[in-house]
Amino acid sequence: MKFVLNWLVNAVALWVAAKIVPGVFVEDTDSLFIAALIIGLVNAIIRPILAFVTLPITVITLGLFYFVLNGAMLYLAASLAPGFALESMWSAILAAIVMSVVATILHLFVKGRKKRD
Repeated sequence: MKFVLNWLVNAVALWVAAKIVPGVFVEDTDSLFIAALIIGLVNAIIRPILAFVTLPITVITLGLFYFVLNGAMLYLAASLAPGFALESMWSAILAAIVMSVVATILHLFVKGRKKRD
């Protein structure tokens, strides 16, 4: 159940990023859900390894490199997902920031709702 919830949150966050950020393109809802699944898999498998490897750079830049890492993971997911494209690395970084904010807000809403039930 938690996996499905995270998948849906990623899909909504990607949809919001595609609407707000110039240079982020999602063809249709099927592409949206496939891209959200690939983003979740990339973030679960590859990002922890790269976060560990790039830890010295992240510390030197006071955490700012983490935005670049998130953008790179989104760019990788876009290269793997059909119907999902990014115009540039800057679009990927900005979309990753928007997706993080939207996903955090949605997770807080869902978590708060669970506590009330």
